[in-house]
Amino acid sequence: MAAQKGKDLLLKLDDGTGTNTFITVAGLRTQRFSLTTDKVDATSADSPGRWRELLAGAGVLRASITGAGIFKDAASDALMQQNFFNGIVGNWQVVVPAYGTIQGPFLISTLDYRGEQAAEVTFDISLESAGALTFTHV
Repeated sequence: MAAQKGKDLLLKLDDGTGTNTFITVAGLRTQRFSLTTDKVDATSADSPGRWRELLAGAGVLRASITGAGIFKDAASDALMQQNFFNGIVGNWQVVVPAYGTIQGPFLISTLDYRGEQAAEVTFDISLESAGALTFTHV
């Protein structure tokens, strides 16, 4: 895969109308998508050379998304606030340019707003996966 522009990594949220329509989160300047798995230690007294052994396929998979940007007062801002304050597990997409789309349920775990006297209002958002994700390759 060739180098890609960071601005082309998109975070999208289902608009909740039941039409499977996604809107791009407005104002994001940085976004990060992380996939992790818990490891299950299967080491015992019989482990060769006393080296740790991990049990394949036994850990819990999870994904997290973080982003930061400027507050735009766009439709996506209102939808994020609604999801956060109502504890909604929304359907989200992360679009990785020239690679594919990761989609699934996420809960907003953090939504921060801040402003400095001589600067714009900004926000930070953190999401945690809340179920199985799908990946669609381009």
